[in-house]
Amino acid sequence: MREGSLEAPIRHPYGWRDPEFTDPVALEAEMRRQFEVCHSCRRCFNLCDSFPRLFDLIDAAGDAELAGVACKSLDPVVDACTLCDMCFMTKCPYVPPHEFGLDIPHLMVRARAARLKAKGVPLVAGQLTETDRNGRLGSLAAPLANWATRRGNGLTRPLMERLAGIHRDAELPRYHRKTLMARAAKGVGKETGEPAAAARKAVIFATCFANYNSPGIGTATQAVLARNGVETALAYPGCCGMPQLEHGDLARVAENARTISRALAGWVDKGWDVVVPVPSCALMMKFEWPLIDPDDEPVRRLSRSVFDVSEYVVDLARGGGLAPGLKPIDGGVAVHVACHARAQNIGAKGAEMLRLIPDTKVAVVERCSGHGGAWGVMKDNFPVAMKVGKPAMRQVAGSGCATLCSECPLAGAHIGQGVEALDPTSPLTTARHPIEILARAYGLG
Repeated sequence: MREGSLEAPIRHPYGWRDPEFTDPVALEAEMRRQFEVCHSCRRCFNLCDSFPRLFDLIDAAGDAELAGVACKSLDPVVDACTLCDMCFMTKCPYVPPHEFGLDIPHLMVRARAARLKAKGVPLVAGQLTETDRNGRLGSLAAPLANWATRRGNGLTRPLMERLAGIHRDAELPRYHRKTLMARAAKGVGKETGEPAAAARKAVIFATCFANYNSPGIGTATQAVLARNGVETALAYPGCCGMPQLEHGDLARVAENARTISRALAGWVDKGWDVVVPVPSCALMMKFEWPLIDPDDEPVRRLSRSVFDVSEYVVDLARGGGLAPGLKPIDGGVAVHVACHARAQNIGAKGAEMLRLIPDTKVAVVERCSGHGGAWGVMKDNFPVAMKVGKPAMRQVAGSGCATLCSECPLAGAHIGQGVEALDPTSPLTTARHPIEILARAYGLG
């Protein structure tokens, strides 16, 4: 039960088309209103780096407190937010419908939208958000791209740090020459197993990460669902827009939402489920899109059909049990529950899914990885990302398990890098997605 409110938390639409949304005076007034409540509470002091920065500014102002902090001085507070949603979802007792109506993540998006309107996105930062273009180019030149971005490359990584601001020591995603969509069989995948419950059909939204960087997540999803009698298809109309949301580009996100929702409308109209293997994308499609474009019917209809992949498998299990054939995973599994999985308010479904594997230890890690998407690889942020993630890294290293997985591929890689720094001999330096572990338990590669 939340302090200060007895009702379930709710979120209001962004209202980004209203000129007041990016008006500097109105924005500063709202920031000071919400930050004043944060200052009086300080319950989120240990969640991320935004709140310590805010409280340090207020404390340094002495008796003037927040009134003594210049508006420009609040920029580092905005910059440090990774939009993990944990303050809204797990900590804050003052979220709507409480009369204080705090929503710090959406306030940070509003501040970035105002900055975008006033100054635009810095060139390099903007280019990094073009995941589809970058993915296509990276896949076409995968060996060269992976060599250039490899951690430890003393020729290219210092240059990337100087020109693009990407920390030379940050682990970066690899590209695959054959994308998920290229690997997938054309057309609709037929079920290969006996359905444990009533037969279901699902279109798998490939996501930019699974398509270009980690096709194994998508092939594992399709294989596991097929083993359980689910007829599947793969679709990828484009990126969900999370990278643009991080910069406050709500118009671009709305455009992506409309494009994708209409591309998937035929599947939804036929009653197919939409399964998403990356939690950030599922969060966008389920919750953020309807708040960005609340009057768009295809967007609303799609949001009601979306399942996170772990959520979907658990739903299959509850509906009649999974198909037989699961074998234990030797040494046990340490599973990191990603923030954007928790923000979907579905419970620790990745861990719940792995517990379906017989005779397998599952150690659950619910601490923040510290990564925060593209935020965590930047030169100014990477040391902070490692510091914030250290408790999770230590918990993984001490889990006694032989396998590491995370629902968020970027968080998993970041944790693995941190574990490697703690113990270079640890078997937990490479992370997989929970659905890949379940596929392994089925012997599906």
